[in-house]
Amino acid sequence: MGIYMLKKVAEWHDINPVKFRAEVYPLGQPAILRGVVRHWPAVATKSPKAFCDYVRRFDSGRPVGLLTAPPGVEGQFFYREDMRGFNFERRKAGLGPALAELLALLDVADPPATYIESALVADCVPDFPAENSFALAGPSAVARIWIGNRLRTQTHYDLYDNLACVVAGRRRFTLFPPDQIENLYMGPFEFTLSGTPVSMVSLEQPDFERFPRFRQALETAQTAELEPGDAIYVPYFWWHHVQSLERFNALVSYWWNETPSQLGSLYNCLLHGVLAIRDLPENQRMAWRAVFDYFVFKTAGEPMEHLPPHAQGALGSMSPEQRTTMKKVLLHGLQQITPAKSGIYV
Repeated sequence: MGIYMLKKVAEWHDINPVKFRAEVYPLGQPAILRGVVRHWPAVATKSPKAFCDYVRRFDSGRPVGLLTAPPGVEGQFFYREDMRGFNFERRKAGLGPALAELLALLDVADPPATYIESALVADCVPDFPAENSFALAGPSAVARIWIGNRLRTQTHYDLYDNLACVVAGRRRFTLFPPDQIENLYMGPFEFTLSGTPVSMVSLEQPDFERFPRFRQALETAQTAELEPGDAIYVPYFWWHHVQSLERFNALVSYWWNETPSQLGSLYNCLLHGVLAIRDLPENQRMAWRAVFDYFVFKTAGEPMEHLPPHAQGALGSMSPEQRTTMKKVLLHGLQQITPAKSGIYV
């Protein structure tokens, strides 16, 4: 199935913060926001050199991460064949020298894939937002900038909502809903390319013999092609593959997570579940699945509503004090080498 056969992401026009929050965000679906940042001076630069000259005005002198992969990988930053390392190098560089390197590569017929990776705008170009403001994401959003040549970012997810704004070049996004995790063949959790696990399947040349369920993932996929001034909304945990289509490309992303900060770590929860439940006999796993469905995912509604509030305990609505106590109980349990005498397993 080629990219051209996939469902197109829905397009929106004339978006403002009120319309985004009222009409786009509640849908929980990817959305193209056409022309939403076309007014930015950064978008108006029109050429790679003009863009780099513009960005240099805001350079704080802080180093940025610069990734380079040889021409033979065709822009695909990924694992080596033996899965013991990566097919690219990561180093630190000043923003000015990194931009100069990218400009020099424009004259190379088959250049190495090179890009400035996820640099914090507040660190490296802190005054950039003063001239290129973006209110849609809200005040808690963290802005990051990517600048590079033709490359592909492997299918991955983020534990954030994301508004990605194309400033230079063109980008193609291919997105899969969170429930496709079983069809995307996730890579290792501990050894990642850049912080989050990725799909092991090549989007451009999928090996259906090795990854047969990827066909099912493609049936759910959506694709979007963005021009300078466009943005895309990528909802929380949606898997996305990103391809930079021009010899010079720049993107500014705004990430935010509206989950209350006092809630526990979801990764810790997953790892604890793997440790405590995954290798149980099947009948025990299924019993605990029913418990999690009822108490955690609330498939039958509020699980403790049959009790008065004062008697619901930790399985009901928790106060800040109860959350603090719960974290202490969990920490104590994880520090135990053997199960507690009470028979309570944490």
